Amino acid sequence: MIRAALLLFLLVATGCSAFARETPVYGYKVVATYPHDPGAFTQGLIWLDGKLYESTGLNRRSTIREVRLEDGKVLRSVSLPSRYFGEGIVDWGDEIISLTWQHEIGFRWKRGDFQQTAAFHYPGEGWGLTRDKSHVYMSDGTAQIRVLDPLTMAERKRIDVTDNGQPVASLNELEWVKGEIFANVWMTTRIARIDPKSGRVKGWIDLAPLVREAAPGSDDAVLNGIAYDEARDRLFVTGKNWSKLFEIDLLQPSRQR
Repeated sequence: MIRAALLLFLLVATGCSAFARETPVYGYKVVATYPHDPGAFTQGLIWLDGKLYESTGLNRRSTIREVRLEDGKVLRSVSLPSRYFGEGIVDWGDEIISLTWQHEIGFRWKRGDFQQTAAFHYPGEGWGLTRDKSHVYMSDGTAQIRVLDPLTMAERKRIDVTDNGQPVASLNELEWVKGEIFANVWMTTRIARIDPKSGRVKGWIDLAPLVREAAPGSDDAVLNGIAYDEARDRLFVTGKNWSKLFEIDLLQPSRQR
């Protein structure tokens, strides 16, 4: 009896999967559907002051653009130099900050006219960006999120992202939503809801049915792109080369991971 009780204590204390807390999985319902440029290899998405901003990737095709939500029309756009593969974007003040994939360089742009104002450097790859009121958060394709100074983009620390103690790799596009970091996980149909303080995944959003319906046939046309309208509590999602952008509401968990 004593040995069995000791074994039970050790299993619980070490987080054995048999006793680990299961991570909630959230469903969704589509509230509205909008046109989206199927030529846009979406890397970043922002809703800001009633406007939708998007960054697109691929060499010689990378852009930052303002898009009209209702019909998907590109209202204005700036192209990155052809050698760069564009990645995520985030707003800070009157600027948009953008990353490139493997060139270890990012750019700052005036939001009003898309004029480039500065460049900055970072080690490794650049994937996604988001922010809170004090920091910028950056993904690099690993299971870590970098915390950056928004004025200098200098790295302050890193957050290790885990689900039940296991690293969650391939973190991609990021969005700050009600105190959590939402993250696309590359080549999957799920969005991770991450506690920025602990790095723990608090829940998963399962968009597999939406991906099956909306994604074109290409292997590269994965779910990627999250934007949140804080004023109206609206959540938008899309994917690379998708012809549609969706507003969704999250449903309470009906099953566990």
